[in-house]
Amino acid sequence: MSKTIVLKKGLNIPISGVAEKRLSKTVTSEVIAIQPSDFKGFLPRLLVKEGDTVLAGSPVLSDKKNPDIIVASPLSGTVKEIVRGEKRKLLAVLIQTDTEQKSLDFGIRQPENLSAEEIKTALLESGLWPFLIQRPYGVVADPKACPKAIFISAICSAPNAADPEFAFETELSAIQTGINALNKLSEGGVHVSFEEKTFAGSPLSRLKGIHEHLFRGKYPVGNVGVQISHISPIRKGDVVWTISLQGCAAIGKLFSKGVCDLRRRVAVSGPMAIEPAYISTVPGTPMNCLKAFYSTNEENVRFVSGDVMSGKNVGKDGYLGFFDNTITLIKEGTEKELLGWIRPFRFNQYSADHTYFNWCLGWLTPKKKLDMDTNLHGGPRAFVMSDSYYAKHLPMDIYPLYLTKACLAGDIEKMEQFGIYEVLPEDLAICEYTDPSKNNIQDIIAKGIDLMLKEMA
Repeated sequence: MSKTIVLKKGLNIPISGVAEKRLSKTVTSEVIAIQPSDFKGFLPRLLVKEGDTVLAGSPVLSDKKNPDIIVASPLSGTVKEIVRGEKRKLLAVLIQTDTEQKSLDFGIRQPENLSAEEIKTALLESGLWPFLIQRPYGVVADPKACPKAIFISAICSAPNAADPEFAFETELSAIQTGINALNKLSEGGVHVSFEEKTFAGSPLSRLKGIHEHLFRGKYPVGNVGVQISHISPIRKGDVVWTISLQGCAAIGKLFSKGVCDLRRRVAVSGPMAIEPAYISTVPGTPMNCLKAFYSTNEENVRFVSGDVMSGKNVGKDGYLGFFDNTITLIKEGTEKELLGWIRPFRFNQYSADHTYFNWCLGWLTPKKKLDMDTNLHGGPRAFVMSDSYYAKHLPMDIYPLYLTKACLAGDIEKMEQFGIYEVLPEDLAICEYTDPSKNNIQDIIAKGIDLMLKEMA
């Protein structure tokens, strides 16, 4: 039996709009988007032009640095438009989807009978390789690298994020096949982290060929970076790979069905969601396909691809990200607050420091959910707190405040010293949420990582 790792630090944020565990509808859009910005460290080269016909699994983009790494089309159709931005930067490839879907046939194979190189080739040719993320830095994995292990998180801890047991209840066989394939790619094997409280009754507990780890704690216990820091911390020179359960399921279906199938269950959640539930769709689906889930006043809704803590604000004209299985609809906080911070009681607002909401009565209603919005309740200001303020919520053995300041200063030596190899921006989302200085800490960490890639890679 695995030893339970207990995280004493963390914070559960009581935001309303948890998706009900039911499949509301299947969403098939007339147009989907493939966005190069979803893939960090990927320099896109177009492999198609407007008017070309593609099948599900057809190559659309390749990496200029490593042409073997490609991004494939999730559905069959016709390339409708190549969207470019300033200086002709490639923003998206829009595909007009077919009514009757067709897929490339990659052939049915048993991963147990294949070598590591044959599995790598299959993942590269099918466009599923980008599901593998390499740490440090969180870039698309290098096929030539030798990771010390591969890590998967089967824990849902971010506010209103998709529940793994419901999202993947029909994908268990595919996930097992995917794990069998991934085991060939690392001598350290595949490490899967589960929530201790639900592990015994979870269908995912039946997975075989894995190193299982049980965790107990609050958000961000579900972040794979937090889990790695307690299982096998990343040091300078180490390389590990991570992959999501949906990526593992896609790999499994590649070998068991011979197709590139990226369809997934996506939780549509958040305070602004009407009857929040799950949909079945593919990455690249437009947000305007979700009109049944939000009011007609789109200007008051922020559309987040991903969870509310680390997702991306894509706007009403945006698209579901390649790695995301959660869409969060939250109210734009544009109203000014009467009396501001000097109001003595705020029963419908949450404070991590117990300064209002649960200052005197909130502890009596620990399960109460709040209709939170995007209001910052103040503007950016200088860092005025000690490192212990961040560290009391972040369950990692690093110095988050000093790391953030080192990233701001561009001091590579200090960034290494304070833990840049162990984190991605999402791991410090809890620090950004509780920061009284209102700094965009995730953006600061992302720029620090970009500097490391530029100077050290």
